[in-house]
Amino acid sequence: MKFLALLTLAACLFATEPNDATRRWWSHVTALANDGMEGRDTGSAGYQRAARYVAGQFERAGLKPAGENGYYQSVPLHVVRLRAADSSAVLTRKSGVYKFPWLREITMTAAPGLPEQIAGGLIFAGSDAQPPAALDLKDKILVRLGAPVGTPAANRPLPPLPAGMLGTLSIDSLDGPERRRWPAAYAVNMSLAGTPAPQNPRPALFLNPENAEELFRGSVHTYAELKKLYDAGQTLPWFEIPATLQVNLKFDAAEASSDNLLAIFLGSDPALADEYVVVSAHLDGYGFGSPIHGDGLYNGAFDDAAYVATLLDLAEKWKESATKLRRSVLFAVVTGEEKGLLGSRYFAAHPTVPKESMVANINLDQLRPLFPLRTLTMLALDDSTLGDTARAVAEPLGIRIQADPEPDRNLLRRSDHFNFMQIGVPAAGFVFGFEKGSREEAIYREWYSVRYHSPADDLKQPWDPAAAAKFNEFFARLVETIANASERPRWKSASKFGPQK
Repeated sequence: MKFLALLTLAACLFATEPNDATRRWWSHVTALANDGMEGRDTGSAGYQRAARYVAGQFERAGLKPAGENGYYQSVPLHVVRLRAADSSAVLTRKSGVYKFPWLREITMTAAPGLPEQIAGGLIFAGSDAQPPAALDLKDKILVRLGAPVGTPAANRPLPPLPAGMLGTLSIDSLDGPERRRWPAAYAVNMSLAGTPAPQNPRPALFLNPENAEELFRGSVHTYAELKKLYDAGQTLPWFEIPATLQVNLKFDAAEASSDNLLAIFLGSDPALADEYVVVSAHLDGYGFGSPIHGDGLYNGAFDDAAYVATLLDLAEKWKESATKLRRSVLFAVVTGEEKGLLGSRYFAAHPTVPKESMVANINLDQLRPLFPLRTLTMLALDDSTLGDTARAVAEPLGIRIQADPEPDRNLLRRSDHFNFMQIGVPAAGFVFGFEKGSREEAIYREWYSVRYHSPADDLKQPWDPAAAAKFNEFFARLVETIANASERPRWKSASKFGPQK
C-alpha cells in the first residue's frame, strides 16, 4: 500500500511528457490551461485572452471566419453572483448559535429575483408525499436528503414545495459516481440575456454533509440515523427540527457577454460544400474559486482546454497536408458550457450558417485520456447513423464503441451536443470507456473524485499520451468520413430527437 501511495504521489508531482504525436496538441493545451489564462471563466479577461488565442490559431490554419464579427459571435448574458463574503447563514437553537461558512459548509443556487433574507424554522421532509397534518409548514424551510448524482432518484423532478414554505435546504450526498464539489467554487447564475426571470423563485440551499449533524443537534433524529434509513431504502419520518435558520444574501447583478469562436474549413465538392459537419468543444472553465489545498485557480486542462486543442490541432494538420473534404467543416468553440450550455444554446438559436445545412455535430467534452484507449462510450449511439459510422471508423484502430453504461448520470443532456440535437441535428459525444471493476475504472473514478471541477485539473496531472493521440486520430478519421460521405447522417426511426411522424 505504501508503494502504491508513493506512485500516486509521484504521478501528482511530475507532469506527463507528450510524445511526438501529441507534442503540438499539448502545446495548445498548455497555452489555454496555463495560469495566465486564469481558468477562462465565462466572460472574464482570461476567457477573452483564450478566445484571442483560438481566433489566432483559426487564422493561422487558414479557416474562414464564420462568426458575426470575424471569428467571434458575442453571446449576451445576465449574471447574478452571490457575494459570499458579505452573506451569512446562522442556525439558532436554545443551546446557542452556529454559523455555516459560505461555500465551505453551505451554498445555494443563485437566481434572479431571490430575496435578500430568509428566516424560518426547519421541517425535515419524510418519505411520504404529504406531511402530517399536525406539522405547521408556514414560513418554514424544508430540509431534505439529496439523492446521489448519477442515480435514478437524482434525475426525478422534485415535488413542488408545500404551500407557505420559504425554500429548501438539501443535505448534499457524497455518494455516487459524481458529487458536488466542496468547497463550492462560487455561487453564480448566468442566463442568456432576455431570458424571463422565474416567477417567485424559491431559495435552494445546499449543506455539506460533513456538517449535517450540527443541523440536527437536539432533534429526535440524527443525520447518521436518517442517512442509514435512506441508504437502506426505508421510510424517512417527517419532523420539526428545533432550530431556526436565518440566511442573509448579498448579490451582484450585471449584464455581460462572452464569445463563441466560429470558423469554416471549406469543402471542395460543389454539390456538398454548402453542408457542414460541426465540430465543437467549450472554451470556458471555472476561473478563480474557493481554494482547495491552497490552490484557488481552476485551470480546466481536461475540461475542456484539451479538446479545444484537438480542434486546433486538426485544423493545422489539414492545412499542412492540403486535405480536401467534400463537405465543409464548421469549427465551433463555444462559451458558457459550465454555466448551462449557454454558448451552444445561443448558437443553436442564432446559427451563422443555415440550420438545415448542418448535417452533424461531433462534440468533444467529458473525455479524459487517463489510460489506454480500448473502448469509447458514445452518447446518442443508437439515435442516428453516426453510431454506425463511428463503429466502422473505430474498428481498424482497435477501439470498441459502446452505448452509455451509466445513463443515470444524464451525460447526454449535460454537454453542448444536446443543443444541436434539440434543433434536429444528429449529434454525439464520447467518453473514455472501461471494464467494470478494472484498474481503468479506478483511475476514472479517482479523477472525478479529486480533479473534476477542481484546481487539480491542471497541467501537472498524469495522462496517457498514447491514448490522447489515438483518440485524436479516431476523431480526425470520423470527421473526414462524415464530410466525405455521399449521404448525410440521418436519424433512426426509434430516436425521439429526429423528425416525429
